[in-house]
Amino acid sequence: MPEDHTAHQPDETDSPASVGDLSASAVRKRPKPGERRIQILQALAAMLEQPSGERITTAALASKLDVSEAALYRHFASKAQMFEGLIEFIEQSVFGLANQIVEREQGEGAEVGARQCARIIAMLVQFAEKNPGMARVMVGDALVFENERLQQRMNQFFDKVESILKQCLRNHADASSLTPTVDAQVRAAVLSAFVVGRLQRFVRSGFKRPASENLEPSLAVVLG
Repeated sequence: MPEDHTAHQPDETDSPASVGDLSASAVRKRPKPGERRIQILQALAAMLEQPSGERITTAALASKLDVSEAALYRHFASKAQMFEGLIEFIEQSVFGLANQIVEREQGEGAEVGARQCARIIAMLVQFAEKNPGMARVMVGDALVFENERLQQRMNQFFDKVESILKQCLRNHADASSLTPTVDAQVRAAVLSAFVVGRLQRFVRSGFKRPASENLEPSLAVVLG
């Protein structure tokens, strides 16, 4: 994984960021303030990309970085806080791009809402494929035996994804629908479950089965 990229905000494309985009500083013998934190997060994300599924210890993380465990705790109060740093990257990347998709895909009619949802889902699975370690965090595989609040935060992440999809569908509901809000809620729940299932399959396969496999025809069926 590259360790020489800059802190990245989602740009005007649908292309998701990778964890390597956390920093763009040249490698230095003595990192500037803040750079060591980024290096720790990059190392953690790289370790999570190993499909063995073993729990990552601070001792193993410190060894990978060739520092002491005490050095890790000078930058993070706990391992949970390190995972929170990864979750923040997931949230900022995904929600930033989702907002851009909604802003760009404008128009009238139910097909606009369906198109917004399809692009948001495509962006989500592309993000997971680009960041396999993050995919393990997103589906909770990497959070087993970690602090309970981390899984709660990822649950909230997918609740927000579902809410965004619901809003897209509700804003562009079919004029003939007698229950647009209920229809949007049901369809958004199905789409959210579809995304989670794709990510879980990707992780369970050891990253061998792409989350984007046959995505377009699959979405055509799910979105109707």
